[in-house]
Amino acid sequence: MAFNFDEEIDRSQTTSSKWERYAGRDVLPFWVADMEFATPGFVLDAIRARLDRQIIGYTRTPPEIVEAFQSWLARNYAWTVPEEWLVWIPGVVPGVNLTARAVAEPDGGILIPTPVYYPFLSVPANAAQTGIQVPLAKNGSRWVMDFDALQNAVDDHNPGSPRVLLLSNPQNPTGRAYTKSELTVLADFCLKNDLTLCSDEIHCAILLDQDAQHTPVASLYPEIAQRTVSLFAATKTYNIPGLPCAVAVIPDPDLRRAFQQAAGGLLPNISPLAFTASTAAFADDGEYVPELLAYLRGNRDRLAEVVGERMSPVEATYLAWIDVSDTTIARHAGAHFEHHGLGLSNGADFAGQGYVRFNFACPRAMLERGLERLEGALADLKPA
Repeated sequence: MAFNFDEEIDRSQTTSSKWERYAGRDVLPFWVADMEFATPGFVLDAIRARLDRQIIGYTRTPPEIVEAFQSWLARNYAWTVPEEWLVWIPGVVPGVNLTARAVAEPDGGILIPTPVYYPFLSVPANAAQTGIQVPLAKNGSRWVMDFDALQNAVDDHNPGSPRVLLLSNPQNPTGRAYTKSELTVLADFCLKNDLTLCSDEIHCAILLDQDAQHTPVASLYPEIAQRTVSLFAATKTYNIPGLPCAVAVIPDPDLRRAFQQAAGGLLPNISPLAFTASTAAFADDGEYVPELLAYLRGNRDRLAEVVGERMSPVEATYLAWIDVSDTTIARHAGAHFEHHGLGLSNGADFAGQGYVRFNFACPRAMLERGLERLEGALADLKPA
């Protein structure tokens, strides 16, 4: 491999959020979704070249990032997107919140299929709307949309009605890579119920199943494109979350205008270093992503050997969703694993009580140390 994913990097002097949570404790962090791999050299080289320009000032959106992103969409999804559809923002989470604010109405509601990336759960309150959580269903071991429950949620919400549906595609934390047919049914549902769809597609390049494909929902057909805010960023795939830069693809001009107005006075400028890093990432069509995915598949498969059927199939992302709902620790799962030296994300934070999320994007040696502890933690589980 051209990229050394086995290298273990000391982050102790970097004030890393991931590692500082357990500073002074013998706990290995497998929680927040940043990777333990080095940012690829071509991205770091681009940042160094920008630093050589000596001044880090306020920066307009560079034409280079627009061209790189448009080419990236065309190359990966055969989707042609004009520049006027694009709104550049400092992160996907702000984009989700801006979408909710842009379409908010008195007594309005926001549909949220759960479990889901936990910042989604605070969006309704941020937009003065009612949050309507609708659990995903299990089809065998796979998590799927429950469209009967979603329709009942729309029909039962009174006063007012839901105005927006928040989608995590691919799904965080369950690891689903929704199929094109599933997304088409969702698109039809949104049109039928006059819903704006906000789709977080930040993990779109991290597809672990060999036959998994990512479909941007807005690329399905023109009608759903006009009702969708699609949010993309290179930060997860290229491990640059500390340089936040994202883009909202909003084809409808009225929705785009409302989105931009909702951002007024709230968001900082994107830094020139963030623009530079993301430009280099979107322009990449080399071997970094294929090699990263091959390494992550090995980690996923090794984790599955230890966890077994408790782990949902991870089709996409580098996040494993582990079921401990049948045990006595279901209500305090995070504390149990911390006791065994593992820092995992507590499922309750994702509206998924009885689960934990394990970030396996790390060198194999670190994973093996974690798996030794995980075996002990699982062996210590007691049936409820």
